[in-house]
Amino acid sequence: MEKTMSNITAPSPVTASPRERFQSMMRAVGMLPVLLLLTLGFGMLAEGFLTGQNLSIIAQQASINIVLAAGMTFVTLTAGIDLSVGSILAVSAVVSVMASMLPGGGYLGIAAGLATGLAFGLINGGLVAFGKLPPFIVTLGALTAVRGIARLLGDDKTVFNPDLPFAFIGNDNLLGVPWLVWIAAAVIAGSWFILRRTVLGLHIYSVGSNPEASRLSGIKVWKVLLFVYAMSGLLAGLGAVMASARLMAANGLQLGQSYELDAIAAVILGGTSFVGGVGSILGTLIGALIIAVLSNGLVLLGVSDIWQYIIKGLVIIGAVALDRYRQSGART
Repeated sequence: MEKTMSNITAPSPVTASPRERFQSMMRAVGMLPVLLLLTLGFGMLAEGFLTGQNLSIIAQQASINIVLAAGMTFVTLTAGIDLSVGSILAVSAVVSVMASMLPGGGYLGIAAGLATGLAFGLINGGLVAFGKLPPFIVTLGALTAVRGIARLLGDDKTVFNPDLPFAFIGNDNLLGVPWLVWIAAAVIAGSWFILRRTVLGLHIYSVGSNPEASRLSGIKVWKVLLFVYAMSGLLAGLGAVMASARLMAANGLQLGQSYELDAIAAVILGGTSFVGGVGSILGTLIGALIIAVLSNGLVLLGVSDIWQYIIKGLVIIGAVALDRYRQSGART
């Protein structure tokens, strides 16, 4: 009986079809080969791509998306989605810069940006967890409503602080590594710890796999949902602090536009499934680096921004198709 069960749950590599072996290999290595091939290809085609300076630029460009995508990973693991992260980043950045200009404000801008992101994340989470509203509808509504709030707070103008006290976060290095990269690395490490080394992480995966079974087993599903959307909002607030520190300014209309698409693409490219319960934060990191390498390489090759949008859109479609392919492989 034990042998029979083993054959059912873990087919021998010898008896597996070539398609099954390929799908198993894809799940094991993820999108790392794609990242390496892109890096090698742009290194050969684009002059200056593999220089230390350009690689540092890529890392900095990827940092904000890594932070946003980490929050998106938490949400997606519960079979949810957060379309509002770009708008939350915009309003948090506006609040952050405005708070920094208050008398004695200074570093209060950091706390204000984080608190604003957390507040909107909690609102999204509350509507999903308690209102039982679909995450897509909730966050789609928030995408436009929060963007409007950002424009309203900033009087539809760019809020600029040339003496921003935390501008070093976006423009300086620590031990030769940009602060933005350190922050992104810390977010990835903290997210990995939560998802892989805590009971909360197990509950997140469980809720994404089967929320009803999780509820019946004693997991407070509403707490998990509230946490993941709060985390997404908080990390969007952190992304706002990073963006405003780099620019020393914030604009409610333009800042954060389409950031949610890059974050979603990074998450799905990294192997996290839209159906929930499957994925990893390290995969998200690789997905975000793929997006950054692709964007930087296309710019160095002189590809127009119009075609960059088209290519990025195709990448997102391809990521969803890849997700479906992974899922079909998991079911066979």
